[in-house]
Amino acid sequence: MSKLKPGDKAPNFKLLDQDENTVSLSDFKGYKILIYFYPKANTPGCTKQSCQVSESLGKLEAAGIKAVGISPDTPDKQANFDQKYDLGFPLLCDTKLEVANAYGVYGEKESFGQKKMGIIRSSFLIDEKGKIIETWYKVSPLDTVPLALEKAKG
Repeated sequence: MSKLKPGDKAPNFKLLDQDENTVSLSDFKGYKILIYFYPKANTPGCTKQSCQVSESLGKLEAAGIKAVGISPDTPDKQANFDQKYDLGFPLLCDTKLEVANAYGVYGEKESFGQKKMGIIRSSFLIDEKGKIIETWYKVSPLDTVPLALEKAKG
C-alpha cells in the first residue's frame, strides 16, 4: 500500500454515486475537494463522520470545497445511508476497491484486537487542478472537516 503525499497528482476515478450517476474527479475541476474514505455506511464511526460533513457543507462551500464520501458499499446501501441521515452530497461506490487502492487506503487494520483487511478511514484535500494539498491517513471521524477547513485557510 503506497500512501499519497502533498503535491502528488490525485488519482482519477469514475464511480457510481448513491443515485447511480457516474462521478469522476474531473467533475470537480475548479473546486477544492474533500474526499474521505469510510469503511461501511450506517456504522457508528462512518455515520458520525458523514453527518459532520453534511452539517458542515455550508462552511466547506464558503471555503470553496466540495465533499465526496467513498466506501465499498453498493449504490442501494449508499442511497439508504444518504436518505436515512439526509446527507445531501455524493457518496461513491468503490465496490472493486480500485480507488481505495489507488489512494492507499485499503490495507491491514486492527479492529477489536483482530487484524483484517479493509478501508483505513482517511481523507484528502485536493486543489482545483487535481493536486493533493494534504492527506490524513487513519483520520478520526470527527477530525475530517476541521482538518480540511484549517488546511484550506492556508
